[in-house]
Amino acid sequence: MPEIPGRLRATGRVAVIVSRYNERVTRRLLEGARACCAAAGAGEDRVDVVWVAGAFELPMAAAAAAATGRYGCVVALGVVVRGETPHFEYVAGEATRGLGRVALEYRLPVGFGLLTVDTLEQAEARAGGAAGNKGYEAAEAAITAADALDQLRGNRNAQD
Repeated sequence: MPEIPGRLRATGRVAVIVSRYNERVTRRLLEGARACCAAAGAGEDRVDVVWVAGAFELPMAAAAAAATGRYGCVVALGVVVRGETPHFEYVAGEATRGLGRVALEYRLPVGFGLLTVDTLEQAEARAGGAAGNKGYEAAEAAITAADALDQLRGNRNAQD
């Protein structure tokens, strides 16, 4: 039975959708995503960055990028910090569902780099701190999934 490994290698243009809310953290996530794209062989000229207001807008922008047909994958980056109201659950839940719908509707990998944390300190730890950089990890997940899909579609083989 053949294996279809997703590898970290360029699979086309990458759209990175970034929330401006908690921008100090999302910029660090973006740095991680850019580093991963570079490691995969996707230079700056193949990475488009789209800024949106907040996490709630991530799915809409991801869908718009996917609809163009120009991208091999999309990476969504944002931060939602739990507060004292149910706002956290609504925003985090709808953003998550929306990004999942984009991936399924367009059959396009969407890297999930939406941090859902209790404190800003936890977000900072996940954006290049002690817990690594989840922006890098989200880009890696999207790029390796795009490579696996290319192999499934017959556009590449595992030895390329």
